[in-house]
Amino acid sequence: MQTDQRIIDALIRCYNAEIETVMNYLANSVNLDGVRAKHIKTALADDVQEELTHAQTLAKRIKTIGGVVPGSHGLEWTQKMMQPPKDTTDTVSVIKGVIAAEEAAIAGYEEVIKLCEGTDYATQDMAITLLADEQEHRREFIGFLKEYEQSP
Repeated sequence: MQTDQRIIDALIRCYNAEIETVMNYLANSVNLDGVRAKHIKTALADDVQEELTHAQTLAKRIKTIGGVVPGSHGLEWTQKMMQPPKDTTDTVSVIKGVIAAEEAAIAGYEEVIKLCEGTDYATQDMAITLLADEQEHRREFIGFLKEYEQSP
């Protein structure tokens, strides 16, 4: 059975997003300053490994179903909201950027799930698992945002 190229393309977009997220989480986990940033920095640093694991999982699946995993020149960087802020104490913008990145990841995995329906259950199952992880990350940062927005 020939794998639908649309599935491979969607997986590559998800892979791209995970790699970009790793870079941005790493940068923000180091660059943020201030007492209030400590928990956000810790959460981002912890999530770097999980997002990298997502990228590795996607890469293996892309290869398994007949695709080619792109290198850095084959990727497109789009996470404008996740760029480290000029004001290194601007924790709220980082939190909002994380939420935006997680929502984009969720949409990407939902696309993969739909494309795989009835044709590629293994890829669909993998995407469902990764989707649940991203939903959990989003929920955590929505909680952080609530706290920051209620604080003086």
